[in-house]
Amino acid sequence: MTLKHIRNFSIVAHIDHGKSTLADRLLERTGTIPVRKMRDQVLDRMDLERERGITIKMQPVRMIYHPEGPERSEGQYVLNLIDTPGHIDFSYEVSRALHAVEGVLLLVDSTQGVQAQTLTTLAAAKAQGCVIIPVISKIDSVLARPSEVRAELAKLLSISQDDVLAVSGKTGEGVDKLLEAIVNRIPPPLSGSVNEPRGLIFDFSYSKHRGVAVYMRVFDGTFTKGQALKFHAAGENFTALEVGIFTPEETPAEALSAGEIGYVVTGIKEPGIVAVGDTIGITKGTLPAFAGYERPRPVVWASVYPENQDLLPLLRQSLERLRLSDSSLSFEEESSGVLGRGFRCGFLGLLHLEIITERLKREFGLALIVTIPTISYIVTKTNGTREIIYTPAKFPEHGDIDIIEEPWTKVIIITPSNAVSALVQLLYEHEANTLATETYEDGRIEMSVEMPLRELMRGFFDTLKSISSGYASLSYELIPERLADVERLDILVAEEPVPAFARVVARRRVQEEAEKMVEKLHTLLPKQLFITKIQAKAQGRIIASKTLSAMRKDVTGYLYGGDVTRKNKLLDKQKRGKKKLLARGKVDIPEEVFMKMVQDSDR
Repeated sequence: MTLKHIRNFSIVAHIDHGKSTLADRLLERTGTIPVRKMRDQVLDRMDLERERGITIKMQPVRMIYHPEGPERSEGQYVLNLIDTPGHIDFSYEVSRALHAVEGVLLLVDSTQGVQAQTLTTLAAAKAQGCVIIPVISKIDSVLARPSEVRAELAKLLSISQDDVLAVSGKTGEGVDKLLEAIVNRIPPPLSGSVNEPRGLIFDFSYSKHRGVAVYMRVFDGTFTKGQALKFHAAGENFTALEVGIFTPEETPAEALSAGEIGYVVTGIKEPGIVAVGDTIGITKGTLPAFAGYERPRPVVWASVYPENQDLLPLLRQSLERLRLSDSSLSFEEESSGVLGRGFRCGFLGLLHLEIITERLKREFGLALIVTIPTISYIVTKTNGTREIIYTPAKFPEHGDIDIIEEPWTKVIIITPSNAVSALVQLLYEHEANTLATETYEDGRIEMSVEMPLRELMRGFFDTLKSISSGYASLSYELIPERLADVERLDILVAEEPVPAFARVVARRRVQEEAEKMVEKLHTLLPKQLFITKIQAKAQGRIIASKTLSAMRKDVTGYLYGGDVTRKNKLLDKQKRGKKKLLARGKVDIPEEVFMKMVQDSDR
């Protein structure tokens, strides 16, 4: 297969714009998967993806296309597709895929039009220098607005409307023209400079029997089974146990040549050696390594503990296994006085957190306790030292803090015009600054705003969907840190702070949050043998308090008749005992109460 007959491309789109369905039709039309094995969302391999109707992991697949038009004389073409997720939390998967392809299909739902994530993926594709083929989908829907959306997309890309293709993933309409456009508009890969094999790793899988299989785009030379290879960044040497292509299953092949996308089985079973963005080449090669990928930066942190401490080794092993298929996951071990040992994990967003914890439960059978998600802060102390704080419990005392900085985000919101007034109020409540607005031809409004990441993670997206009846869309990117007006909020039980209950909240909401948490704990905590104070502390003082009355026990119930002094002696003894407990007593918080307090019920 010559280079001129190879086309490498991805499908990029906002979530729920029909990307997986269109991929099904491409596989069907090219005969990649037999009809008897065809099913909906065939490239979504995990049950979780199929249940939720979203793509979580990128998936490469190789298709053979036989043109039926004037190109027939050119013979068959190899089309390497990398299907990508659409949710903003998994944009890192998209960026990796774009490094391995020459073109993208920019898919836009003809019933919804351009969405916020459309703009984000478009910018990423342009930055990578990919050829962009604009496509509108779901043209079979009774709600479709093909003419309007075609014009909208043409204006966005500054192209003719005739260059915008229209397809239906459901019926297959327009798929043949799309395949022709892929061949005609996307350029073939450039030929390698030398015959020495070199490839860029964009993903990998793991098997207990074969170890790590790296997914790569070959840029130079040819890879074959039995070659002595090395990872440039890791400095690890290995022998290629197998090379192959994706059909979409891993299928052995004789060789992988420049311009192709495939895999190499390494036999390496130790975690932490293989990394996406590394360069793979021969052990005595002379070609330099590729620049690789910028490491993703976690934006949300949460602690994950096993319900049974005996399962800690299994949790560690499970996280290491997941990191083999999700390089954006980061974790480090930590301990809690109440929950024992666990791991502090970094995620790309709340959906990423939810997906990882769900996979730990399903794929490894783990019962977990997951704490309230938080973000990181940069704290400058009064003595001049700077620290990055990932958990509220490690926040310095109020008097030791000079400056607090927090991550901010630039957010693009596209919403129907009838939701703008409610959106303006929502932005005010979440400390957002509006930068610019633009009105689309269909009446929708695009708003560009800046806001603290802390506020974006405080249920902003859910509320946005609610006020817009589900029609608003959102994308965001991190921008440099800014000064934060926040306070550490501590919860004290019997005048002892409970580190796991600590939170970092906006100064203007600290009183509200304090009263809310004290009231919640007052409701959940069982009565003790002594009067128990539940308090909230911020800014070095108690700002909310409630008292839990002592458990009453009738110590005179077994008495009958006799002098009243016998009862008084027992009551006085009980009173002295409670006074002693009040001075020395310690409250053991039941696990179920602790779980209800530390888990975010709104997530």
